Amino acid sequence: MVHEEHEETLEELHEDGEQAVELDEKNFEGFTKGHPMAFIDFYAPWCIWCQRLHPTWEKFGEEVHKLRMPVGIGKVNCVTHAQLCKEQKVMAFPTLRWYKEGSAVMPDYKMDRTVAALTGYAKRKLEMEAKYKDWEAKNAGSPEKERTRPSAGASRPEHPGCQVSGHLMVNRVPGNFHIEAKSVNHNLNAAMTNLTHRVNHLSFGEPIAQLQPHLQNTPQMRKVRRVLKQVPEEHKQFNPMDTKVYATAQFHQAFHHYIKVVSTHLNMGSAASTKGDGSFNDDVNSITVYQMLEQSQIVYYDEVNVPEARFSYDMSPMSVVVQKQGRKWYDYLTSLCAIIGGTFTTLGLIDATLYRVFKPKKL
Repeated sequence: MVHEEHEETLEELHEDGEQAVELDEKNFEGFTKGHPMAFIDFYAPWCIWCQRLHPTWEKFGEEVHKLRMPVGIGKVNCVTHAQLCKEQKVMAFPTLRWYKEGSAVMPDYKMDRTVAALTGYAKRKLEMEAKYKDWEAKNAGSPEKERTRPSAGASRPEHPGCQVSGHLMVNRVPGNFHIEAKSVNHNLNAAMTNLTHRVNHLSFGEPIAQLQPHLQNTPQMRKVRRVLKQVPEEHKQFNPMDTKVYATAQFHQAFHHYIKVVSTHLNMGSAASTKGDGSFNDDVNSITVYQMLEQSQIVYYDEVNVPEARFSYDMSPMSVVVQKQGRKWYDYLTSLCAIIGGTFTTLGLIDATLYRVFKPKKL
């Protein structure tokens, strides 16, 4: 984004009057409805980007006045008039918003902050309206020349949310990562920051559903699926936060998540794959995945601080070993003998009972 530097100070530009009208709760509605079109700068005095924009915005107002454009240029101090900015849903400073007959036209202006860029944007907005399309030709007293300009972007929907994806390489020690809105050309309005978020997927290690996608049908992956079938569903906590929505109903609050990570070793071998001391033998016949135990709570922030969605994690010192136990040949022989012996005993009891019942009685 290009910013413009000016030799004159803001005070010097105001010597012949202010072209950008200072607005408040009393005159805001009348100003936006009293002009066919209006361009408003919502700013905060402490914002460095707003301070850099002030001279440009005043010179832009002078340019609009000189060209006799049917556009009202205004500005709102969001520190002094915080309620007005809250009603207008101003989420960052500066917010440059176009109004048409009292209604905001989205999306907000996000292009270069120069007098030429702002003037060009206003001209394109006017040319998109049939009623004001020939305003420049009328003011110049000559037929309007054919021009082609890029669209002002009125058709693009405004969506303040964002999507975050990727992975982090972390050490196996306690730590955290957090998600916080930031901008290189704006200062966020902390009073309007909403940290409602949805976790589409969060896991540690290789996700089970995506573990070695090119090996899904290999013997190793088939072994993994057989091992996991023996584990109850309530003990498969590989991604318990998936598809959950963490909604905050008020400003200055956000969810903080606390995660206990438990390493889980899937052993596709036999019992001999464990060492003599009972520890796990990590070889080609094993895969390490991570289960999660998660708790979430809402944390409240001061009004001047921007909330963040924080994910704190801790590695459990204990591990879980999941392994499929095979049966030896003599286990089957012992079971077969037990079945035969049990059957013989049962038949003997039945025979003795029937004999005593049907035995001829002596007279």
